[in-house]
Amino acid sequence: MANYCAYQDRCHSEVEQKMREFVLIPEAKEEILLYLIRENYLNEERFTRSFIRGKFYQKQWGRNKIRQHLKMKGITEKLMNSCFDEIDEEDYLETAKKEWEKYHGKLKGLQDYQKNIKTTRYLMGRGFEWEVLQEIF
Repeated sequence: MANYCAYQDRCHSEVEQKMREFVLIPEAKEEILLYLIRENYLNEERFTRSFIRGKFYQKQWGRNKIRQHLKMKGITEKLMNSCFDEIDEEDYLETAKKEWEKYHGKLKGLQDYQKNIKTTRYLMGRGFEWEVLQEIF
């Protein structure tokens, strides 16, 4: 399990899911989790920060989509809010503008208002907030 956590930052739920594959008594699972936390192989804040950075800077996801995926992994709202400072506000707006221009430019044969509606829906599906999209167009 230490190798599993050392390879990539993991959250508690991922480690617990992996341990379900092994036939272990509950006391052994708890002991393994405590060891991983004590030796800093398992750190929720480090996982959350790297998850936010990776999904935003690599996949260009917006805050809403990142937040939704972190909730599915069992990360608390308080921890999420404290870690969202990993995304620079200027980078966030710049990324939203680039994604807008890229998708808006691909749409052919539509009137401007139709392009705007489709692009807005697309970017909201990518997790960008309505307020951010209003600033763009």
